[in-house]
Amino acid sequence: MKNTIYLSLFFTFIFTANSPESWGQSNKVIFQNVRIVDVQSGKLGEPTSVSVEGNKIQSINTGITNTSDALVIDGSGKTLMPGLIDVHVHMAFGALTMREMMSPMLSEGVIMEKVGGNAERMLMRGFTSVRDAGGPIFPLKMGIDAGKLTGPRIWPSGATISQTAGHGDFRTPDEKSRRFFGEPSRAERFNATFIADGRDEVLTATRENLRFGASQIKLMAGGGTSSAYDPVDVTQYTFDEMRAAVEAAEDWGTYVMVHAYTPRAVQRAIKAGVKCVEHGQMLDQKTLRLMKRKGVWLSTQNLVESTPDMDPQRVEKRKPVIEGQAQLWPMAKKMKLKIAWGTDFLFEPELNEQQNSYILRLQQWFSNAEILKMVTADNAELLQLSGLRSPYPGKLGVVEEGALADLILVDGDPLADLSLIANPAEKFVVIMKDGKIYKNLVE
Repeated sequence: MKNTIYLSLFFTFIFTANSPESWGQSNKVIFQNVRIVDVQSGKLGEPTSVSVEGNKIQSINTGITNTSDALVIDGSGKTLMPGLIDVHVHMAFGALTMREMMSPMLSEGVIMEKVGGNAERMLMRGFTSVRDAGGPIFPLKMGIDAGKLTGPRIWPSGATISQTAGHGDFRTPDEKSRRFFGEPSRAERFNATFIADGRDEVLTATRENLRFGASQIKLMAGGGTSSAYDPVDVTQYTFDEMRAAVEAAEDWGTYVMVHAYTPRAVQRAIKAGVKCVEHGQMLDQKTLRLMKRKGVWLSTQNLVESTPDMDPQRVEKRKPVIEGQAQLWPMAKKMKLKIAWGTDFLFEPELNEQQNSYILRLQQWFSNAEILKMVTADNAELLQLSGLRSPYPGKLGVVEEGALADLILVDGDPLADLSLIANPAEKFVVIMKDGKIYKNLVE
């Protein structure tokens, strides 16, 4: 609690000078002569006008003439599309290297300075909404929502919840168990993770995250590639422990997402009532069919191959995951699962600039129209699984009347040339989030 209060004050007073410019815009913005991408049908509409009032799309028609009190943007036939959505980011872990994370000089101020800059650059790449899949996120979200920082809408999970020797057990060898020795680990003090064993501790950890505003809960249900203690093949959390998290989340009207790769881990999670599986690159057809029957989301990634500076142990652990993803994507598509997309960049901040280009990696399995729908409307549907715990009520991922005004004006047609979205600096000429313009290159 002390760290959370400190960080909230840190944002309020230290970062006030970095608040986004208001652009002097009125409460109404009209995009004239734009062609709307209908991501549901995969079609580009005829030239029209779009009126935004407050934070919502008020009307779409060619007959908008009352522009006296509005900021008018002449689209000149450019494409208007929904903002991009990434449903698996780690705003803190993705902004820091492992060396920085482990440094004795690490402080809340250092973390938030780097994370705040990363959030602004993410919005400037056109990502207007993200789901944070675990880490110290609440102060950053508070700063963005209060207008003290610039960044995307954030659906926060809060600290990851992990068993001892699980994927969220980030202790160094000299850090002893909190249960036996009474001292919380460094990662727990930084609100990065909860190490929780047994039904009671899992309930407490889940409720702590909900108390601070988690829109969903992230549980570690299997081994990982970036953690030191757990082989990828291991199953984590007993059914009773996992069920405890699900029950607590359901009592708050939301859901549990799990980190898991293997059939055994995912099947146990589904039996416990989990609604979304993160990763899953090692799954078989039997497990995918179970997910289909139960309506469970597959939120997965197309991970980059191992890099030269990656830890050798991690390179070895990643091999079955990298090999499996080539089979997972086409199987999931053929079986018509509910599929969501995310990046999951960890401890390699330079990868963040490739966030848009990672979308293009899906072209080996999906059409341009299918990809645009996935990274907008489909991802938005997953975000709304949070129900009443969703921090931003309203419809996202589409350009239609009544939807929230998260919009990108693109110089070109991304349905015909998807590479446009990989060049946001030049091709995204207007970026709007919540009815506010954060970038405007239109003369």
